[in-house]
Amino acid sequence: MGTYKYEAVGANGKKIIGQIEASNEKEVRRALRSQNIRAKKIIPPTIFEFDFGQWMVENGYANAIAQKELSQFTKQLATMISAGVPIIQSLEILHRSEKNITLKVSIKKIATDVGEGKTVAEALQSQKGFSKLYCNLVKAGEVGGILDQILNKLAVHMDKQEKTKAQIKSAMMYPSIVCGVGALVIWVMMVFVVPQFTSMLKESGQEIPWITQFVINVSEFFGKYSIIMVPAAFVGLMMFLSYIKTPIGKISWDNFSMRMPIFGKIIIKGNLSSFASTLATLLGAGVSLIEALDICIETLDNSVIATDLKEVRKKIVEGKTLTEPLSKIEYFPELVCQMIRVGEQTGQIDQMLSRVAEVFEQEVDSLVTGMTKLIEPIIIVVLGGIVATILVAMYLPMFMSAG
Repeated sequence: MGTYKYEAVGANGKKIIGQIEASNEKEVRRALRSQNIRAKKIIPPTIFEFDFGQWMVENGYANAIAQKELSQFTKQLATMISAGVPIIQSLEILHRSEKNITLKVSIKKIATDVGEGKTVAEALQSQKGFSKLYCNLVKAGEVGGILDQILNKLAVHMDKQEKTKAQIKSAMMYPSIVCGVGALVIWVMMVFVVPQFTSMLKESGQEIPWITQFVINVSEFFGKYSIIMVPAAFVGLMMFLSYIKTPIGKISWDNFSMRMPIFGKIIIKGNLSSFASTLATLLGAGVSLIEALDICIETLDNSVIATDLKEVRKKIVEGKTLTEPLSKIEYFPELVCQMIRVGEQTGQIDQMLSRVAEVFEQEVDSLVTGMTKLIEPIIIVVLGGIVATILVAMYLPMFMSAG
């Protein structure tokens, strides 16, 4: 993509000199023909006019748009529109100040499309990084003349969603890191420390207790096969990660993760919080319930919950209320179903869903805090016990000979 200069003849026969953004000369000619302009001379962009950032984006070398950056862009755009700044001017200002190359290029293309007569929602749909939820809410905001309000709601929703995802990742990451470090310490002891004791015990010729022999055997196994175990573990991990990305593998992993002690509840509550918040935002913007459910299903990370919500959507199409099929989902709390039922009866379902999302967020907070307090001492005791067993096993023969 670059700036092509051209000399052309208009429909009235007059000479036209101008420039246009395009990917190649063919695209330039096509764009000019659509305006009844016949190109006579086209000058491609020089190396000094080359847009390196755009080249990186088009060839997939640039970083993707992070949720935090998209949220910040949304807030800034909402502020400018609220202040009465025209949409194209707002986009141009944001384009100049944006640091993320991918988002910067997208903003430029959105501004160009809007300038050519497209709506903001139509311009967003052609760009990567803007979800179906984002585009539909912007469309609803444009139709209702409340784009700034919708953008503010969207930014709040994205912040909440990102917070919930971060909590779930944090809950999963902490024990993984601690266990990984602990496993590394045990491996170092087995491969480098225990052999030092083993040579001393063999030289002394004294009787070796069964627990000491067991530790020595494990140490010898680690020393002999570590060179195979480490790459095998890495290959196994890569195969596992590849498997859970397949449709069958993802369903199996999601089923397993939902049944895990403590972690399962965090995953379920986190996904239900995201579902309730997204649905509340969409319904509040005037999107129909069926369309809102379609978008919610697409945004969920857990395939099992997404499948259950597809069944909910099917029942609503058949004439059921939202509460009826939700109450049949075993992991969906009865209290929450009652809250949604009240929302349906009072015509304030979007407000009630917002409260439901807040309830789930608070529960995720409590679960993550409780899990951290519970799992930390368990991990310390287990790892400490293993290290203590190794040390006792090595020093036991010395104590026995001294006695």
